[in-house]
Amino acid sequence: MDEFPVVIIGAGPQGLAAAAHLAERDVDVVVLERGEGPAAAVSEWGHVRLFSSWPELTDTAARRLLEPTGWSAPTSGYPTGAEWVSNYLAPLAGVLGERVKYSTTVTGISRRGRDKVVDGGRKSQPFIVHAVDQDGNESRLGARAVIDASGTWGLPNPAGSDGFPALGESKASASISYRIPDDVSEFAGSHVVVVGAGHSATHAVLRLSELARRSPGTRVTWVLRRGSATNVFGGGLGDELPERAALGSRARKMIDEGLVNLVTGFRVAEFRQDSKSLTIVAEDGAAVTDVAHVFALTGFRPDTEMLREVRTDLDPAFDAVAGIASEIDPNIHSCGSVSATGAKQLAQPEHGFFIVGVKSYGRAPTFLALTGYEQVRSVTAHLAGDHEAAARNELVLPGTGVCGGSGDFDDNAGSCCAAPAPALVQIGLRPVTVG
Repeated sequence: MDEFPVVIIGAGPQGLAAAAHLAERDVDVVVLERGEGPAAAVSEWGHVRLFSSWPELTDTAARRLLEPTGWSAPTSGYPTGAEWVSNYLAPLAGVLGERVKYSTTVTGISRRGRDKVVDGGRKSQPFIVHAVDQDGNESRLGARAVIDASGTWGLPNPAGSDGFPALGESKASASISYRIPDDVSEFAGSHVVVVGAGHSATHAVLRLSELARRSPGTRVTWVLRRGSATNVFGGGLGDELPERAALGSRARKMIDEGLVNLVTGFRVAEFRQDSKSLTIVAEDGAAVTDVAHVFALTGFRPDTEMLREVRTDLDPAFDAVAGIASEIDPNIHSCGSVSATGAKQLAQPEHGFFIVGVKSYGRAPTFLALTGYEQVRSVTAHLAGDHEAAARNELVLPGTGVCGGSGDFDDNAGSCCAAPAPALVQIGLRPVTVG
């Protein structure tokens, strides 16, 4: 099947890095990107600053491919998403040239002439990648192997605490956003609620708290599902990702100053809408009232619809690649580094098919760019027949200094590795009404 290319789905950081490794090894490769340009998902959150520094955001093969053009790798600082694209990802896509096809949405992956059920001759047949362009024209592309680096950006989690949209969430969609806001000026003088405990939620809270400082009458409520805010504030001086520590420290300061009202132990069950505002109701009957807008920033999940005709092995809890699930389990307190995962752990029952990058982590929120780059280095070496390189571990991660896991969902004590939460935020442990 060497007459067919390796097809990569997604021209984001890991997809482009995989293409760079394959190009360096003289393996024919095609990248299919649904956006109109490289790293379209990153561009959508271009206003957000990363907590990984520049040296942790570029791939080795990509650097080798770029350097002959006069490009030099940034050596310090923390870029925004837009800067990551303009200073690295877009130039990398430019060097890859016609290998990258834009405005092409992959709708399915299969084996030629065989659906998921058929065993006979399966491995001897090329993959068929089904796609549609921006004009609705359908196409089929043969592939010797497929790397799914399509990410999870297109499928945000709902606000509902049980994984499904809360009652009334769909009906109230005009008042609910699932992305980090850039310009929040339209919410001046109103009551805005942020649901979520991750970095996206923290970014949103900080933007809104600055609005509250400038515009009297603006109220910001931050709703957490867990009974403690401990993990929200990072590891403080023990956190070796300084930008993440700074993010948590700033959030704590906004709460201390009274610009943000933090409610813990609040698991969204229902949105009730009248002509003027929303009321958010928790599973235990607690309510947040008089809400003008909600930012539901509760993470993302992988879209597996395109994979329905290939044989996959995904963890039943996280929707992650089963082979790496034990290494990334967010329920386990692990204060050390995330272990390297490569072709061996990422292998699927469908020979020649790999899921990499943030999509390989499913719903687990513990992904870093460096872990993704190590994945694609190993997978592409495997596809090129360099099994010694595929088995080698070249990952070097900064110490996190804070547990990545969440521990007991109802534990109010929080992580053993994170800085203690201020007593001020220990509200919401019983039914409350915030108006």
